[in-house]
Amino acid sequence: MKVLITGATGFIGGHLVPRLLEDGHELIVMSRSQAKAQQQFGSAVRVITHLDQIQSDEQLDGIINLAGAGIADKRWNDARKKVLIDSRLEITGGLVSLIKRLEHKPEVMISGSAIGYYGCRDDDLLLSEEGEMVDDYTHALCQRWESEALQAQEEHVRVCVIRTGIVLGQGGALAKMLPPFRLGLGGPVADGQQWMSWIHLQDELEIIAMLLTHEQFSGAYNLTAPEAVTSATFSHQLAKALSRPAWFRVPAFVLQLMLGEGSDLLVKGQRVYPLRLLDAGYQFVYPQLRDALQQVVNTRD
Repeated sequence: MKVLITGATGFIGGHLVPRLLEDGHELIVMSRSQAKAQQQFGSAVRVITHLDQIQSDEQLDGIINLAGAGIADKRWNDARKKVLIDSRLEITGGLVSLIKRLEHKPEVMISGSAIGYYGCRDDDLLLSEEGEMVDDYTHALCQRWESEALQAQEEHVRVCVIRTGIVLGQGGALAKMLPPFRLGLGGPVADGQQWMSWIHLQDELEIIAMLLTHEQFSGAYNLTAPEAVTSATFSHQLAKALSRPAWFRVPAFVLQLMLGEGSDLLVKGQRVYPLRLLDAGYQFVYPQLRDALQQVVNTRD
């Protein structure tokens, strides 16, 4: 398949590109920095910097949309929240416009989302894809992002929306957690009872590759391992994988000072369950947190 990928130089995209190249796909990578993308992937991919570089008569078979400003990179204020939404809606809307002008429509569009779709919450409710939402900013962000992507269905394109949890791999969120834990200074956030829904990077990549090539998949999917854990359990398992203690806690007020409203991403959580993937027969490579963390830690070492 000839596949266009946005956000390819990010954490997930940077690993997805070589995974799809292994399967023999022909890849077009869109990046704001052509030099960065070419340095990262070499001549194995074609790099573009704007969607206008795709001609209307080009045959695209699939689109994978992973672009968007980092959700926890900066403190949230009104300006930052606007950047988070605009960075997602603009590129997703641009992709839908591209599909409309293409003479040959792609078979599938896979578009990013997050488990923030269910809102930042402090309950124990197990959330499948039809789960109850809390109407807050994170839900509004993901809901608008998904709605924009689903407009591609009007062009008879199969659309899959991936609601991704915390991705565990070499980089991403875990890269920020590891330094204090390696020093024995790690521990749970706030009271440690909030839920953390996670997925190993290998499962994330395998699922995206599966959604791309199997026409029976469409709609929203929770990309999380079957067993969410609390922050306290996650901290204990990570410290154990590193043979370190986990005695320290990060108070909620410290995170609120650092991230503003964005601290809800860490102080609250979601207990998410990948019902649709399991019903479809997907078998997770890393269903257990202990094994997932061991693999990442051992690989880094």
